[in-house]
Amino acid sequence: MQDTIERSKVPEVTLVFWIIKILATTLGETGGDAVSMSMNLGYAISSAIFVGIFLVAVAAQLSVQKFHPFLYWPVVIATTTAGTTIADLADRSFGIGYPGGASLLFALLMISLFLWYRSEGSISVDTVSTPRVETFYWVSILFSQTLGTALGDWMADTNGLGYEGGALVFGAGLAAIAVAYFFTPISRTALFWAAFILTRPLGATLGDLLDKPVANGGMNFSRYAATALLAALIVGCVALLPQRAGAHAAAR
Repeated sequence: MQDTIERSKVPEVTLVFWIIKILATTLGETGGDAVSMSMNLGYAISSAIFVGIFLVAVAAQLSVQKFHPFLYWPVVIATTTAGTTIADLADRSFGIGYPGGASLLFALLMISLFLWYRSEGSISVDTVSTPRVETFYWVSILFSQTLGTALGDWMADTNGLGYEGGALVFGAGLAAIAVAYFFTPISRTALFWAAFILTRPLGATLGDLLDKPVANGGMNFSRYAATALLAALIVGCVALLPQRAGAHAAAR
């Protein structure tokens, strides 16, 4: 008897997925900074706003039974904007610095993945088809996005690389993961989470490159304009580029 193919509630991991993911993480940086800095709301209030948006978006996503791109990607964007302000809150307002913030967030991500594995026996995104597994998925996504923000800011601000240099470093890291995916037997699940984490600091450095002052190594675009442009690109990609739910073999 052949296995029955079930569809998960998250998209198949393809090149289209990674293109939209990088756009979303870049928007998270510009959008998060627009609210916390340009609107002068501060990191704490901005984090509360974005976490609230994240909870509403997750509730909508959990309420449906199938993958819907226009429900899924707003949740991802909510995690990137929340991750931006939460990371800034931890790194700057709490005074623990980039190393402390990155270490704390890495620990939280590992704990969430460990609890997911202990509960379900797998942390593969292909198994995201029940509310419990999806809850583990989104918690892990939120922590990974926040960790990625901290790593991106740490690399760009303290290592003398600047935003362009930081983007090149993280881009090279993603290229190395792609090589490992095609030419080594390393766990595809481990490579997915590594790539997911690294796309966030890539987006963070690209976002900073767009909206930071020229004197600080940026291009000095308006945060609002950059966010609007990125949002339009994401909507266009989601509407026009093919996506389908990931698949996994159900029990026979």
